[in-house]
Amino acid sequence: MTRDDREIVSDLRRRLADRVGNERFELWWKNIDFQIDDSAVVVIADSKFTLDCLKSSHTLLVAAAQEVLGNCASVLYRVDSNPNAVPAPAARPKASERNQDTSKKTNQRPTRKPNAQPSLGSFVVGDGNRLSATAAKMVCDRFGTVSPLYVYGPTGTGKTHLLKGIVRHARAILPNREVVILSAEQFTSQFLEALQGAGLPSFRRKYRTVELLLIEDIQFFAGKRATLVELQYTLDTALRNGRQLVLSSDRSPAELSGFGPELTARLAGGLVTAVEPPDRMTRLGIFKQLVQQESLSVPDEVCELIATEISGDGRQLVGALNRLVATSQAMNKPITVALAQSALADLLRTTRRMLHLGDIEQAVCEVFGLERDRLKTTTKVKSISHPRMLAMWLARKYTRAAFSEIGEFFGRKSHSTVISAERRISRWVRDGEQIQMAHGTCHIEDAIRRVEGELRTG
Repeated sequence: MTRDDREIVSDLRRRLADRVGNERFELWWKNIDFQIDDSAVVVIADSKFTLDCLKSSHTLLVAAAQEVLGNCASVLYRVDSNPNAVPAPAARPKASERNQDTSKKTNQRPTRKPNAQPSLGSFVVGDGNRLSATAAKMVCDRFGTVSPLYVYGPTGTGKTHLLKGIVRHARAILPNREVVILSAEQFTSQFLEALQGAGLPSFRRKYRTVELLLIEDIQFFAGKRATLVELQYTLDTALRNGRQLVLSSDRSPAELSGFGPELTARLAGGLVTAVEPPDRMTRLGIFKQLVQQESLSVPDEVCELIATEISGDGRQLVGALNRLVATSQAMNKPITVALAQSALADLLRTTRRMLHLGDIEQAVCEVFGLERDRLKTTTKVKSISHPRMLAMWLARKYTRAAFSEIGEFFGRKSHSTVISAERRISRWVRDGEQIQMAHGTCHIEDAIRRVEGELRTG
């Protein structure tokens, strides 16, 4: 690397640290190698997992690179497994280094059972949840170094299953650590009870000193000002003392309404991972596991049929299996493809339903909080024009409508508008860009995932 390149990298690091925050920079970026190739910044990591974590800051890195190298600068990523060339991300200081007053028990590193291997029990790993599953194992393997772990995704994608897997794994390999898992509703109820009585000190001792705290469905906290303040202090105390937090929600931190910038920044400051609806191979793994757990005899071709034709979440697979078994017992017939097609006919028809432009419009408006006629206006306000472009992109993906038909449906005169929208959204997906919503922005992939969830259930 030339002297000029070293100066560019040094400037890039400073600007990136300003954007992501010093704590997050020290954890993930401090020891990452950068190379300069003309107007491109090449990020080199020691593993795909680390690279996926770094990509969560892609937009911020591109902005920093463009400040240093100009508006045409781009960012590329590469994995290099040579540990001598690319050191692993530095771990956070031990609790004793951050807080000299922390008890001796807290300062000790977790005592792992010998030969314990990271395992999430029956959680089925696929392409849509691989990063979240790896991060979940990392929680126990590198206790307190990636905190909070924030897992989000639509209902039925296995978030609760994943968190319970973390609990089982933590209790198995770290038996001397205190672990608490509860829902946001339970946290709120206990906090309000403590406020009304004299139990607030006890409540705070319990949740601010627990060494692994997992809270589900934190979107429930929206609009509960006192509880949000208590949550923020709980997070601050836990993070300051090196404890591990795991949180789940049905939306990303940026989409949490009413949480405030400080709390949102804390939630996003550890590791944010998405759990997507299962693909066919993951559904097949889930269904076969359900069959095995019930000690049932189901032919492979029936498992393949259900995994292929029922594109819903894990709950739908459970329901399909229950109905299949009940039908088999009621008719006193073995489970076959013909029996499955007959017993699950309505489920198979639902998943095969043809999507129309009106379905796309309804789903986009539901996710973005818009009146249906707003998408058909000519306004260029981003909170409307961005959803409209996404609707056109989805229409091209899920319907057979021509460019002109889509343009006419969404109130546009020219098919070139639809072509432009399709190209623009595709570029945003490729580059991990943000899309404008009514009350802020969110990652384009998150928006697409939520609209597709509406299409499946709508």
